[in-house]
Amino acid sequence: MVPFVRAAWLLLPVLVLASAEAGARTVYRCVKGGTVSLATAPEPGSRCVAREIDDNAVALPNLWGSMGVFSGTLYEREQDGQLVYSTRDLPGSRVYLKFTVQTPPGEPAHPGLGNVGKPRLDMYPAEFKAAARRTGVDDAWLRAVAHAESDFDARAVSPKGAMGVMQLMPDVAKEYGVADPFSSGQSIHAGARHLNLLMHRYKGDLTLVAAAYNAGIGTVTRYGGVPPYAETQEYVAKVTALYELYLRAMGRKQAPERPAL
Repeated sequence: MVPFVRAAWLLLPVLVLASAEAGARTVYRCVKGGTVSLATAPEPGSRCVAREIDDNAVALPNLWGSMGVFSGTLYEREQDGQLVYSTRDLPGSRVYLKFTVQTPPGEPAHPGLGNVGKPRLDMYPAEFKAAARRTGVDDAWLRAVAHAESDFDARAVSPKGAMGVMQLMPDVAKEYGVADPFSSGQSIHAGARHLNLLMHRYKGDLTLVAAAYNAGIGTVTRYGGVPPYAETQEYVAKVTALYELYLRAMGRKQAPERPAL
């Protein structure tokens, strides 16, 4: 089979690898360190989920919505005696091609993403910067969570009682000494402290951090990972996508390296 490449937007702006034969193929959405790649085989060291793509589909599924133009690199490497392709630069990889693709405007997004919108760097910049500096939580990650939780609405209240920019439940707010859950500064700082705790608990695995922030530590423990709840799985996808958006908006190509926790 002779591999060829076609542009597609599945879980991040990526190139879908295909063969010359018609039918269905499997691609893998792989998450590592809070970043997402697409590959033709599971990536070592990443958490990967298989996706079946039908070659005969009229249009490929758009799981990320409208995200503008994205440029990247497709890499080729040998794995288990076969050539595999990925948008992540893993050891032993060589550049296969450079690409630039654009998300299809106006198409419905994955239900977990809803109306993601553009990064909003103008919202509480001093508060986010201070909280990131004090806790060590990446500013871009902190903003992604706030964006997903409340869209930066300091007066937001969820049906379950979560409040403020970071949508803290009353018991969590109390644990971190929050006197006013609708204070943007108090909410952001407490949310950063809670995310820092989760980062240490899950050794920097942002997928589990996001799942626990949404569903609770006990639920993640009970299922030994991301729980099989559509709400939580969609939330994890949404925060991961937003993290990529904020990294790019802040002029960064990837998440910072964190020391072993």
